[in-house]
Amino acid sequence: MMILIGGRGRLGRALRAARPHGEVVALDRRVYENWWRDDAGPDIDRCLEAAPPGSVMLVAAGVLDPALPQSDHQRVNFELPVRVMERAAAAGLRVVTFGTVMERLVDHPNPYVASKARLGRHVAQRAAAGDAVTHLQIHTLYGGGEPASFMFLGQMCSALRAGRPFEMSPGRQLREYHHVDDDVAAIHAVLATGVDGVLALSHGAPTTLRELALHVFGGLGREELLRLGARPEPPDDNYATVLQRPAVLEGVFFRSARDGVLDHVRSVLGAAREPRA
Repeated sequence: MMILIGGRGRLGRALRAARPHGEVVALDRRVYENWWRDDAGPDIDRCLEAAPPGSVMLVAAGVLDPALPQSDHQRVNFELPVRVMERAAAAGLRVVTFGTVMERLVDHPNPYVASKARLGRHVAQRAAAGDAVTHLQIHTLYGGGEPASFMFLGQMCSALRAGRPFEMSPGRQLREYHHVDDDVAAIHAVLATGVDGVLALSHGAPTTLRELALHVFGGLGREELLRLGARPEPPDDNYATVLQRPAVLEGVFFRSARDGVLDHVRSVLGAAREPRA
């Protein structure tokens, strides 16, 4: 059995949809929303008592928007999974947490990345001590619904929907865009091998944001809206590092990022135009 914390987000929904009914049990948010507290141990224990031996705890709950207070990121992205790991270790259960590849790619992380980097270091320490814990660093996800408004893809969709110019940097930043369903397959490949510690879910074929934007706006025939270089280039970003695909993911299919993102943007914009019943 897989016990899922955070079943309402993009990744959580995809994890639930990919497995047969009953194999993934998604906890109600009201069950775990206070598990970040120091005194949450007894509540977590009561939940774990019903888990069959060999179950896996997937902690997909998280605060993503870097504009939210740092305290929110620390509570949900660090303290909650740490409490779960403490109790799951005592119960003999594996825990999988999720972070971001930016943990290893930027020198001055925002509150979101900083909280995930702290979590990754904690998982590495627990794995070195012999606990069954895995921290999976995720690239940029798309698919499974409307992109978040604060993300690059969400901002592109907003500009395309409104027919207004999309201003961006020169776009030299490197990104891997992964369809969420492909990452779910990658997660299950990792679970099947029982990998401990920190692992980046990379396919090794990044694109620049410039290439991605040109492909999307060109594919939709809206090149005139794209304003490359209208904003300054971020000083702290990934412009050169390509993360290689780990051996455990050699058999996992990842669709083409540029074509996959274009297809997804088409579906999002098409859905937005459909009349409501």
